[in-house]
Amino acid sequence: MSEMQDYKSSLGDVSSRKFETFSYLPAMDSDQIRQQVEYIVSNGWNPAIEHTEPAHAFDYYWYMWKLPMFGETSVDRILAEAAACHKAHPENHVRLVGYDNFKQSKGAEMVIYRGTPQ
Repeated sequence: MSEMQDYKSSLGDVSSRKFETFSYLPAMDSDQIRQQVEYIVSNGWNPAIEHTEPAHAFDYYWYMWKLPMFGETSVDRILAEAAACHKAHPENHVRLVGYDNFKQSKGAEMVIYRGTPQ
């Protein structure tokens, strides 16, 4: 098992923390984020955008940016809302959530903008 990589993550170092599966991969570029939004829409999931301060990223409560975008199928509108949230709160992490209304759970969740640690 020595070939396994150890991620240097700690509670004391806010910038080292990992979130969800995608945070262990290289950062997604705008095209890859678009593909994830397309996947959420193609599954019929309802997108929502949330944000929080980096120091509180492991808390259960993240601030909701507006209401979930029930029935929204425009990838451009979803990405525009995420960008607006990031512009309004540049110091916060912003994540995209895809709610699966049939299973009553999250089908997808990923941080798409990382805030600056305070």
